[in-house]
Amino acid sequence: MQVTLLGTGDTAGTPVPRCDCATCERARETGQRRSRFSVHVKNERTGQRLLIDASPDFRQQFLDTDVALPDAAIITHVHFDHLDGLGNVYRLLDRLPVHAANETDPETGESVAETVRRRYNYLHQVEVFPETPFEPFEAAGFEITLVPVVHPPLLSYGLRVEGEEAVLSLTGDTSYAIPERSQTVLSGADLLLAEAIVPAAMCEKHPLGGRHPDENGVYRSFGTKHMTREGALDMAERLDAEQVRLVHLSHRYPAEQAFGPKLGVDGEQIVL
Repeated sequence: MQVTLLGTGDTAGTPVPRCDCATCERARETGQRRSRFSVHVKNERTGQRLLIDASPDFRQQFLDTDVALPDAAIITHVHFDHLDGLGNVYRLLDRLPVHAANETDPETGESVAETVRRRYNYLHQVEVFPETPFEPFEAAGFEITLVPVVHPPLLSYGLRVEGEEAVLSLTGDTSYAIPERSQTVLSGADLLLAEAIVPAAMCEKHPLGGRHPDENGVYRSFGTKHMTREGALDMAERLDAEQVRLVHLSHRYPAEQAFGPKLGVDGEQIVL
């Protein structure tokens, strides 16, 4: 299994256009950039490729890396930074099976799969496959299981990708309050990609503050729908992950911490 981090940033990416903060300036100077979130997973046994979330930066991500275009895709939720790259399959692919959860979201009145189908019904290349959370399915030669996480107000999902040689888990966009049943599915991975939008110290700047403090009062959730760095690292320990990379990172990390150990950057490849 070869995992390529195509996009490791949040909805604004790093650097943010016209932002002159120290983190964005360092990203420009060093070339350590973070586009909107997406992950490419190659099945080295079959040669098939899986795309997890379709970033609006799809085109540039595939220009910047040497990975092949996907044979299948998964959409974890319907926020634009995880979905809107699907339009790029036009004239690039003849067919792209897209897997997404089939649970109806009370907020939207439709499932993630239904939203994808409605949004991209003009593209014959996009073929949507509704999937039931906790029920494994096959895509790109992997066994995959979607699990609910907590990213209000919308339904959002993490997932486990299991190959013959390794297991990859992703928390998806979520607060620290991942349900126990979902944690069980995500546990024991060779690599965990954990959402970690900001350091815990930034919670004081959120209108809702921080949530889910640990025994030392360190917040593990930023507001209601994202994990802090400290929360993500704590979750990696809870899930007994062999390796962890923090992803979905914002430019609000202090410049001296923004590109430290375990923090993913675009283009990083990890072979499991």
